[in-house]
Amino acid sequence: MESSRRGTVAELVAARWDDHRPGLWCGERTLTHHEVAAGAAARAALLDELLPPGSHIGVLLDNTPEYPLWLSAAALARAAVAGINPTRRGPELARDILHTECRVLLTEHRHLPLLKGLDLPGVRLLVTDTEEYDALLAPYADARPDPSRATPADRLLLYFTSGSTGAPKAALCSQGRLAAAGRSLADQFSVRPDDVHYVCMPMFHGNAVIADWAPALVAGAGVALRPRFSASRFLADVRRYRATYFTYVGRAVQYLLATEERADDRDNPLRLGFGTEAGAVDARAFERRFGVRLVEGYGSSEGGAAIQWRPGTPPGAVGPATPGLVVLRPETHQECPPAVLDPAGRLLNGDEAIGELVNFGPNPFEGYWRNPRAESERRHDGGYWTGDLFYRDADGFLYFAGRTDDRLRVDGENLAAAMIENILARYGGAVAVAVYAVPDPVTGDQVMAAIAGDFDPGDFADFLDAQPDLGTKMAPRFVRVVRRMPVTATNKIHRARLRKEGVRCADPVWWRPPGERTYRRLTREDAEGPLVSREALHRCAARDSNPGPAD
Repeated sequence: MESSRRGTVAELVAARWDDHRPGLWCGERTLTHHEVAAGAAARAALLDELLPPGSHIGVLLDNTPEYPLWLSAAALARAAVAGINPTRRGPELARDILHTECRVLLTEHRHLPLLKGLDLPGVRLLVTDTEEYDALLAPYADARPDPSRATPADRLLLYFTSGSTGAPKAALCSQGRLAAAGRSLADQFSVRPDDVHYVCMPMFHGNAVIADWAPALVAGAGVALRPRFSASRFLADVRRYRATYFTYVGRAVQYLLATEERADDRDNPLRLGFGTEAGAVDARAFERRFGVRLVEGYGSSEGGAAIQWRPGTPPGAVGPATPGLVVLRPETHQECPPAVLDPAGRLLNGDEAIGELVNFGPNPFEGYWRNPRAESERRHDGGYWTGDLFYRDADGFLYFAGRTDDRLRVDGENLAAAMIENILARYGGAVAVAVYAVPDPVTGDQVMAAIAGDFDPGDFADFLDAQPDLGTKMAPRFVRVVRRMPVTATNKIHRARLRKEGVRCADPVWWRPPGERTYRRLTREDAEGPLVSREALHRCAARDSNPGPAD
């Protein structure tokens, strides 16, 4: 369609004028595409009165209709939206708002307590669910969208990386990049005007905006909003809005699989789910239960590298390496040899095959807002360094193996936490698994795992003995049994919290002393003994107080 070739988000917004099909749903509220375009035009006109072009507005909202309306308005007004994470608190929340130099902050009543007592000089607050806000917009009710001023280079998004180690970095995204990403995904997944995209991931994060809202905008598809992700309401929402596509991040798929099974689970209109970190086991289980194929994609949050699935991609792989994408050992910058896989697809040479994914080809990375140090960590030696671990098979297909800061070094051997997690996920009692390092009191790391679900120490030891691809250094020294895995606001496992708490946590911890086969409960005396020394615990806390790549 003609609108799919437009180069700015502003043009895509204006293209929906006079389109009177239903286009935006949230709860009981329905807006047509035309009403969305008109609402965006009114907000853009207000923004023109409040701020000069190029200004930043903060959006501290759940997934309400105001969120896509203000994204669209910012595009028309040549402003930029900083997505503010409502799970941040106090000085951290104030830092995010002030760091991105927001002149206006959009929020709603339910989030006002978060702002109480914060010093936010020069920030004007607009509360969207008030009569005062409606009165402020009323004079602009007859505005029409004018995309003529916008250019592809105009900054549109400042979205914080979702990590919890160090201060989050605000990645930049222009109108041109967002429109191009929307076109690419709309083409890849054959998005049609009669599709409905279910946006249940938070819109302050790049996944929901770039992978869900943007392709719908390109194709003229509808958008259904869930204010906050709910596993129990997922299927009811999908049926209610006739949703055909959704995106996910982190453990969202596991939460959906943990809901009670019903005989009519496959009775739904979904044709596709697209996201990251579901894992091959959960993806197969999701398709068996709901009849919906999950496509695992990879794209660094900042846009510096991307891998697209294509037909013929082996199970567990993300997709083929494109020219310029290589897997390098961070210590030597030498390319890693191909992975050796057994007939079941299990990696046999992880120590040498796993490295950091680097893009030496063209990439649309547009930098971080006022953070040259972080930019230099991404761009150096002629490439974009993703901070993500991968391995490549003999046919050139790439497999995700975790984050570089999730690498463990045990007895001089490098291990990837994601590879150990893939093995432990086979344990019958496990609903969710996280693997991370706790410092060894002498040198390097020890392996610790958090397991949500049923745990029996004897069964677990038998399970480990039966895994042919579990290397001699991979077995967890410590196992923390949790009722629910701690996660970030985007449903990624909160690894920094797990590492920081280490073995001294409120949950029961089991451990396997050196030379022993079975696990036993960790006592206070064990935790304060030579294997888990105070010095080691302090080193663990110090490791997570230093700024680093996002989880």
